[in-house]
Amino acid sequence: MNRHRSASPGRALRRSCAACALLAAPAPGLAQTATALPPIPVETAPVETETPSTATTETVPAEAVRAKAATTDDTARLLGDLPGVSLYTGGGLSSLPVIRGLGDDRIKTLVDGVPIGSSCPNHMNPALSYLAPSAVGRAELIAGITPVSAGGDSIAGTIRVDPKAPVFAATGEGIHLGGQVSTVFRSNASALTNAGEASVATEDVSLGVSLNRAEAGNYQDGNGRVIQASKYKSYGGDATLAFRGDGDQLVLRAGGTYTPYEGFPNQAMDLTYNRSTHASARYQGDFAWGSLDGQVYGLDIRHKMNFLFGRSNAAVGAGMPMLSQARQFGYAVKAEIPLGLDDTLRVGNEFDRFTLDEWWPATMTMTSAMGPGTFQNIAGGERNRIGTYGEWERAWTPRWTTLFGLRNDTVVTDSGPVQGYNWASGTSYHYREDAAAFNARDRTRVDLNLDLTALARYQLSDTATGEAGYARKTRSPNLYERYAWSTGSMASSMIGWFGDYNGYVGNVDLKPEVANTLSATADWHDPGAKVWQVKLTPYYTYIEDYIGADRITSLNGHAVTGTVLRFANHDAQMFGVDLSGRTLLARDTGLGDFGLGGKIGWVRGWQVNDGRNLYHLMPVNGQLTLDQRLGGWSSALEIRAVAGKTQLDTTRNEPTTPGYALVNLRAAYDWEAVTLSFGIENLFNKQYYEPLGGVDYKDARYAGQTMTTPYPALAGMGRSFDAGVTIKF
Repeated sequence: MNRHRSASPGRALRRSCAACALLAAPAPGLAQTATALPPIPVETAPVETETPSTATTETVPAEAVRAKAATTDDTARLLGDLPGVSLYTGGGLSSLPVIRGLGDDRIKTLVDGVPIGSSCPNHMNPALSYLAPSAVGRAELIAGITPVSAGGDSIAGTIRVDPKAPVFAATGEGIHLGGQVSTVFRSNASALTNAGEASVATEDVSLGVSLNRAEAGNYQDGNGRVIQASKYKSYGGDATLAFRGDGDQLVLRAGGTYTPYEGFPNQAMDLTYNRSTHASARYQGDFAWGSLDGQVYGLDIRHKMNFLFGRSNAAVGAGMPMLSQARQFGYAVKAEIPLGLDDTLRVGNEFDRFTLDEWWPATMTMTSAMGPGTFQNIAGGERNRIGTYGEWERAWTPRWTTLFGLRNDTVVTDSGPVQGYNWASGTSYHYREDAAAFNARDRTRVDLNLDLTALARYQLSDTATGEAGYARKTRSPNLYERYAWSTGSMASSMIGWFGDYNGYVGNVDLKPEVANTLSATADWHDPGAKVWQVKLTPYYTYIEDYIGADRITSLNGHAVTGTVLRFANHDAQMFGVDLSGRTLLARDTGLGDFGLGGKIGWVRGWQVNDGRNLYHLMPVNGQLTLDQRLGGWSSALEIRAVAGKTQLDTTRNEPTTPGYALVNLRAAYDWEAVTLSFGIENLFNKQYYEPLGGVDYKDARYAGQTMTTPYPALAGMGRSFDAGVTIKF
């Protein structure tokens, strides 16, 4: 095969069209939210097979990743500044991202190209928890009209977070040695984060290692009250071996994470053990006909839930252990083929196999209902997906570009026979009856999912670009939505990733969700897109067979604190708007350069058949950031405001939350080999409640609250003084 160092002439010319160049330009200002990280800085690095950019593609720049990593151990929070993004509050390492009101499994989340499945009924170990913020090299989000090459089996968009790229020696450098160590301390919860990385490389071979550790105690809210069971500890590490040739690159990675504990104040349980090991190999190459990108991966996860010590019932006997094991294997291969000067074809094929077993050992010390046998929640669960797609991008003129894509994902799920604790037949637990009914069913389901994307982009002038499109996106249910089988109060209350202390029961007959989205983006900017920019994106989505939840009964006989619900299909519709902008206020003043950026988001949604509000939708929210830079000094003043949450799903006991505004300060000074960072989060120690934070179950129970009183909303973190240092060598 004829391999070469750069992209083909047709591909290079296509990329030089004015419209594409305009959309790929960095956002203006000092802390851009749409600036891509630089490519691998080596002359013979292969050109990566691209996912086409859309108007809603946002890439967190390296500077923003470093700044946010000094304030959090939760990688999902690196994305929180992007338009349309909000977060379900979980543990200190495990928030669940939401894009335009659709979160968790409705988003295609790729960590180093791997779509990691959740192996916990409360999703305590989501995909982004397996890569520490300090190890992130690139974080990218595509919202709404998502190209089919960016992933299937999702309806909200795609998040891709990659580790840092391999480091190679510069031409003529010989042996390259380098690395860095960093430590960050945050006063609230006495959080301490340590990270280090080192590499040795020639021009063609690179060996790198990275290690990280994070630990925090229970945090305090704005009133100084300790939030029980919010502490955590985690370790992680990776080793990377990379080879490059004339237009080729092969990257081998292996590593793992270990989390001995992570508290979840809005859940009935805590994470008391999570260990993962992973390995992957990725090849990228340029050829005369185009470029090729292929990856194979494997993952093993062992997970355990129980009660953390310090809770009122944590010391009762052996607690209530719940164990799970998941294995995942798959591959993805894609090619980008220029078809002349104006056309590009992208084709790809993916396979992913996810298996899950979850069992709850008998624990007669808690209650006689939890024994004498083992409760099998998911037995031999399988979720196998194979996807194939084709995508055509054409530059009709230097100003006019279209993108069309078609994708099929076949998803096959299954579960083996289950059992309860084999006790309490005929009582409110119904373990025997529920298990018998589940085991008697045909549990194999085959979903043939079809995705379609049609997108048009037009550059109206040097200062205005428009984009509009339609996408049909499909997602099959996860294993818990289909196969969590017990209607008993205790067992069902262990299922659910919403932090609401409701009980959830699966539904074998669930259909895949099909989202039909219309969206348009108007982008105004200066001719070079370096001084100012404003983006406005209205959108509308109609979701056929949206997976909501229908009430079965009250939880433990107390409907005011919890409800047993069964996952069920309902048609739903959503609409909203995202507005973002940025401007360079002043350049080369005596105090440096100043920039201003901000965003506003609003979304509404309801079920079509009964008008019920969709669950966990963020109210109107906005953010404003003033940046300053002078030489090695940089600083930022951030104001985040959220309206009160009054649009509620009352069937699921969703709590109201008042509006609030938070002020954060950050600063850093960068020498050649040393960077110092400082910050104050929640400057005025505001008492606030995240609208998607769920209920404060742990503190209410710790204080002896009965189930006859509604659980309050979970309070956010109070003021924290942060300081960090990074030393490069």
